[in-house]
Amino acid sequence: MNEENRKAPRRIAQAVLNSLKGGVVPRIGLPYITVGRKNEIEALLRDVDVIAEGGAAFRFIVGRYGSGKSFLMQTIRNYVMERGFIVADADLSPERRLHGTHGQGLAAYRELIGNLSTKTKPEGGALTLLLDRWISGVRSEAVAESGAAPDSPELTELVDRKIYAVTASVSEMVHGFEFARLLSTYYRACVDGDDETKAKVVRWFRGEYALKSEAKEALGVNVIITDDDWYDYLKLFAVFFRLAGYTGMMIMLDELVNIYKIPNSITRQYNYEKMLTMYNDALQGRAKYLGVIMCATPQALEDRRRGIYSYEALRSRLAEGRFSRPGARDLLAPVIRLEALTAEEMLILCEKLAVMHAELYGYARRLTTDELAVFVRTEFERIGADTNITPREVIRDFIELLDLMYQDPSMSVSELLASDGFTYAASEAVSDLARDEYAEFTV
Repeated sequence: MNEENRKAPRRIAQAVLNSLKGGVVPRIGLPYITVGRKNEIEALLRDVDVIAEGGAAFRFIVGRYGSGKSFLMQTIRNYVMERGFIVADADLSPERRLHGTHGQGLAAYRELIGNLSTKTKPEGGALTLLLDRWISGVRSEAVAESGAAPDSPELTELVDRKIYAVTASVSEMVHGFEFARLLSTYYRACVDGDDETKAKVVRWFRGEYALKSEAKEALGVNVIITDDDWYDYLKLFAVFFRLAGYTGMMIMLDELVNIYKIPNSITRQYNYEKMLTMYNDALQGRAKYLGVIMCATPQALEDRRRGIYSYEALRSRLAEGRFSRPGARDLLAPVIRLEALTAEEMLILCEKLAVMHAELYGYARRLTTDELAVFVRTEFERIGADTNITPREVIRDFIELLDLMYQDPSMSVSELLASDGFTYAASEAVSDLARDEYAEFTV
């Protein structure tokens, strides 16, 4: 994470500024703009060490819209990939849930597998690459150990033994026998140059077979991944990736509010039950080399009528104790609640963005530290800003200000901040956010 003191390449700077102006978290370049959240990051990185040693972890990151939940999750995503982790991330939606009777759970699994990412392939789609690298790595190890020629029977036998050792370890787990069998099928297809069979195995791992008969005909296995058991296969992948030479696997699920918004109470309860299973597996040692991070709003967590706390087994495990309070949160607890960034931290962030913007567009930076302070103070002095303002709003305003001053050098900060448009937009932004959160709470 030492990138924060270096100049961002133009490609990264462009992606960061465009993403932030659009109100979304950039997938790259986060170390250049990371401010605050030091304690939260350190708490999550302690989990990373536990996972690397064969344990498991489960965390909720809770904060209002625009408070930095996704930003923090993406920061951890980038860090763990540097540490040799495989990362699978997905946003939940009405079509993608933890459980569903019409393929919604399987849709979430497919999204996670489709987004498998590594340090060398951070954009996702790494499943085939991971399988091929596993086989290539086993062969390389065998050559180094035996010194045999690439086409010698001795080398082939040693590779077979190594492949069997991996598949045997996986086969002991739930659904592991079929998983191991398909790994062996993929290996044999690689040896024989059978690309068609390789593609069929990858399709099975992606959960794309709808009927058992179809899988039986294609691969000789009488099982498919379903809404009910997709999480078991993620646990298998976590162990397999470790055996294949990676540090572990991190699953990241955002937008839990889409479970909170499910109108049917029984369907919501089934989703919370799946969440409880994942949580218990992590804390009771039934999962290995696996971390899970989920992001939620306070309402999605705390609403006793339809939120996560409506499921008593989860509420009793996740509710804060008597001593936690704003400014003194227990960051070792399962739930990490994001506190608002301070004005000082926001000033540092604006400073970083101002430098990045000037370097990207090739102009001498005009904003002084005093002018940045005026901007931040103006944002924080809005009516209701102490409870409603979020980093997303401040950042979007600031990048717009930088863009306008770049396009019209005659403009000044004081002129823009004093304009009726900014004053009106400031008050509207606070009232709109309050209205949105009320609407979410009353869904």
